[in-house]
Amino acid sequence: MARTAVLGLPRVGPDRELKFALESFWAGRTGEQELSETARGLRAASWQRARDAGIDAIPSGDFSLYDHVLDTALALGAIPERFGGPGAPRDLATLFAMARGTGDARPLEMTKWFDTNYHYLVPELADDATFSLDPSHWVAQLEEAQALGIETRPVVLGPYSFLLLAKGARRPLDLLPDLTDAYISLLRALADAGATAVQLDEPCLALDPTGEQLEAFAATARRLISATDLDLTLATYFAPLDEATLQAVAALDGLHELHLDLVRAPGQLPSALDRLALSGARLSLGVVDGRNVWVTDPDRALDLVGLAAKRLGADRITLAPSCSLLHVPYDAARETAIDPEVRGWLAFAAQRLDELAVLAEAADAAPERRDALLAPARAAIAARRGSARTNDRAVRERAARLTPSDYDRDADVVARKDAQILRLPLPELPTTTIGSFPQTAEIRAARREHKAGQIDRAAYEAAMEAEIARAIAFQEELGLDVLVHGEPERNDMVEYFGERLDGFAFSQNGWVQSYGSRCVKPPILYGDVSRPAPMTVRWWRYAQGLTGRPVKGMLTGPVTILQWSFVRDDQPRRETCTQIALAIQDEVLDLEQAGCFAIQVDEAALREGLPLRRAERDDYVRWAVDCFRLTTAPVADHTQVHTHMCYSEFNDMMEHIIRLDADVISIEASRSGMEVLDAFAAGGLTYPADIGPGVYDIHSPRVPSTKEVVRLLELAEARVGRGRLWVNPDCGLKTRRWEDVEPALRAMVAAALARRAAAEVAA
Repeated sequence: MARTAVLGLPRVGPDRELKFALESFWAGRTGEQELSETARGLRAASWQRARDAGIDAIPSGDFSLYDHVLDTALALGAIPERFGGPGAPRDLATLFAMARGTGDARPLEMTKWFDTNYHYLVPELADDATFSLDPSHWVAQLEEAQALGIETRPVVLGPYSFLLLAKGARRPLDLLPDLTDAYISLLRALADAGATAVQLDEPCLALDPTGEQLEAFAATARRLISATDLDLTLATYFAPLDEATLQAVAALDGLHELHLDLVRAPGQLPSALDRLALSGARLSLGVVDGRNVWVTDPDRALDLVGLAAKRLGADRITLAPSCSLLHVPYDAARETAIDPEVRGWLAFAAQRLDELAVLAEAADAAPERRDALLAPARAAIAARRGSARTNDRAVRERAARLTPSDYDRDADVVARKDAQILRLPLPELPTTTIGSFPQTAEIRAARREHKAGQIDRAAYEAAMEAEIARAIAFQEELGLDVLVHGEPERNDMVEYFGERLDGFAFSQNGWVQSYGSRCVKPPILYGDVSRPAPMTVRWWRYAQGLTGRPVKGMLTGPVTILQWSFVRDDQPRRETCTQIALAIQDEVLDLEQAGCFAIQVDEAALREGLPLRRAERDDYVRWAVDCFRLTTAPVADHTQVHTHMCYSEFNDMMEHIIRLDADVISIEASRSGMEVLDAFAAGGLTYPADIGPGVYDIHSPRVPSTKEVVRLLELAEARVGRGRLWVNPDCGLKTRRWEDVEPALRAMVAAALARRAAAEVAA
């Protein structure tokens, strides 16, 4: 019978226990001991759950208090000088300083983990970086599990991927030999602690490696394999390995096992089997989805298993999720509020463990036993496929009627800017924010009480109106040029819209980690999408009625709703995204009809949806940009369309960013010191629209000084010129406290005024 394995488990706790423990620790209400006890309890429960499900290879070391890449950097001594340098203590204070910043030190840059909605902290490395190992993160968790009588397989981010995910070094792989020495020390420490196997994650192998990169990887892998007697599993995920990479991996003498993501890339299996057939290595088959929530089609999965077993033998295959289960919630059985029909189609982490056990048994079972084992999953698949809830004729007919002209605005961006200036002149360096203001305890309490029926709709709306009035008054007093209503009524920028669109379901406990203590509860997009009624106009009208300054309409874009939801997998993603675009278009037109001057359609996730393999990118970007254009194309020239993107590097897709045809784009820029703006004036391409590079980092509690913001604006002006610049934070402010927001925005406005004054003096 085939083995089963899990590459990683959820961390935050079924009820977000880790989130609350972290925030209590940061606030000084509890100490390190309480935080450690919470973490230890969550790890123990996860290991026990996996053991009870019969999983053969259970992970350890994958649990993190903030981020596994940050854990690796800390363990290797990759600590920037502003946090004490390589000699700094490898403790929680240093860990959280690197993650969140301090009063005088900006945190590490944060960006998306490949094309997921999880964020990792970007290590900073100098060209002459050296490494020294502290193995305690992995050894301690291994020993915790041993004390519970549970054998685990430590999970380690591999050295090749660690270097390619870092920034700063001009030739990062030149650091690989020295880094490999540290990894050899780690493997030996784990072997000494009783480990028999280690999982080495190398997801960057799926990023079209060059021949030089493959040679560097192979040299390191050979050293690691020969350093100990540990069984080494090399794990890749999120994209297929190309032929050259498969060949390099198969040639690694002594490699115990290779893991492949066969949910994202089932087509790589035949080539992998050809390469591995003569190598002696095992093959780990990622046949259940570690990133989505639909019941696994057992027949499709077992077709892959059968093909592998025929070539390699059942004793050389492992059944596993496609990737870590970090990206899915804990247990679908808890979701009693979801319609039973839809709930029957769902599989969260707990169900994934059970699916693996069923598939492993079914793979070797006689036909009658196999049919009995697979009957529940087959019934769920058939029910979902035939349900009227997944098909809306009117939605499909509307999408089918689209023509190329439906994606274009009437005039180009220069002509539109003239029309917008005539309608509403703004000063140089206009100031604004990205959309949300702090979600206070009072806001959350009002939302809970309304959901629980403790206050009626009128009382809830009155509470939200009071918060909007507070936000408008604060912005007017501050002197912002373009205001926002603050979004107090929105629980989450995607969930809020999903709740008001047909085709979505919502969990009560479906939390997944986004970064640190930040958790999100993605909507479950199961059917065709439409908008039954306006979603934001009522709140915009109220806010605009309080001020003579323009208030932006705030919407989430179709690609971001798609990317940050658990999306149906029974039709192409572009079809689903087009349906969402048409629904959001209806809202855009209603806002314009109500008199809204500036409408922001956030596409924070546009770049993170970019396929990891270059050959697949053009098609994705084409339809993703088309969906944004479809959303905003019908508005008049004098209506200003904004969009916002975060954690984005644009160098490889600037032509597509231009093709979005937004009037103003705001981006995350402060952690990079405005380096991201280089893409907007490079390679012969000139970005024609206005740009709002974020001038302070909202993901850290530190408050920037006016001097710091002035310097960032100077850097921005030098790159793209003053005439097209807006001044704004990096992102929305919902996760921050008013105590942080007020001084930070005051510094931002003061810096903008200082730069305007400097320009007047120069003139």
